[in-house]
Amino acid sequence: MLTRGSGILLPIFSLPSPYGIGTLGKAAYDFADFLASAGQRYWQILPLGPTGFGDSPYQSFSSYAGNPYFIDLDILIEKGLLTREEVESTNFGTNPRYVDYGKLYENRMPLLWTAAQRGVERSEDAFRIFKRENAAWLDDYALFMALKRHFGMAYWLEWPDEGARRHEEAALSKYRTLLAREVDCYAYLQFLFYNQWDSLKSYCNSRGIRIIGDVPIYVAPDSSDVWAEPGQFLLNGDGKPDAVAGVPPDYFSADGQLWGNPLYNYEAMERDGWSWWIRRIGGAQRLYDVIRIDHFRGFSDFWSVPADAKTATEGHWVKGPGLKLVKVLTEWFYGQDFIAEDLGAPTDALTALLKDSGLPGRKVLEFAFDSED
Repeated sequence: MLTRGSGILLPIFSLPSPYGIGTLGKAAYDFADFLASAGQRYWQILPLGPTGFGDSPYQSFSSYAGNPYFIDLDILIEKGLLTREEVESTNFGTNPRYVDYGKLYENRMPLLWTAAQRGVERSEDAFRIFKRENAAWLDDYALFMALKRHFGMAYWLEWPDEGARRHEEAALSKYRTLLAREVDCYAYLQFLFYNQWDSLKSYCNSRGIRIIGDVPIYVAPDSSDVWAEPGQFLLNGDGKPDAVAGVPPDYFSADGQLWGNPLYNYEAMERDGWSWWIRRIGGAQRLYDVIRIDHFRGFSDFWSVPADAKTATEGHWVKGPGLKLVKVLTEWFYGQDFIAEDLGAPTDALTALLKDSGLPGRKVLEFAFDSED
């Protein structure tokens, strides 16, 4: 059960930084100290994954990887992976109040790539151990990103090599050799991220602060998750979805929200013992103390929109796996604290699922005490 307490929502990218975006460095530790001194118990953040389309944390290249932009550059300087001159001569954007993702992509990524290349050359035992312990997701992610880089960062469905698109072993073996250096660099960036994250989280916990992390209910179409395991999703023979996720019209939008994420093949997932979801929540448990499941209603019923639709108004509701899946997760991760994000107009089915699951729901103060009218 969640311990009663208060906290603050602050995304990592919103921390102050002279380098264009908040990171896992000194400002994060200072914020943890502030929370502790203010008697707070929780720090809620947004998803930590590498941002893809639209620079959104809900459109990530991986459900498991960390965002390389969050790697603190001052710590890399201390470790000798970058020089002060290299960092200070880089243009991260002109307004310190805002994140300029274009500048980060153009300038910060090459800087991080330089650090990764130097790190790989060190042949650290800790890096080899990290790769071995995280191989279940890291091998596919690092190769996926190396292939994206090789093919000009194109959406994987647009890669010119059919074998690579279809995740065929012969093609993967070829590219593991051809792009070995790039694969190692992407893996090393994850090594750096996880080292810095583990240190920050341990510090927060030592100060009595627990991290509430966010698990988006859907994954991005352009992700290693979909590329490596297409059978877990409702895709046609070309690997494209015939229907995508979204929500119907509501008081936020007359056209609804067309998210574009592929829908899950829940029948295949159930036949597989829900292993995909178990692995995914296990990855979140590795990162967070409390796991917030985004759009919990999607387990009850989800809005399915034709892939060629212009707005979400053309969708319809489809029954989800409900308690069958939720119970698997709560029993498998017995003792793990979850929060079910149940915002929006509640249905009888959602209310029953929330009650039967035993999970706490969520309210936003502005809407918490209003009727649906």
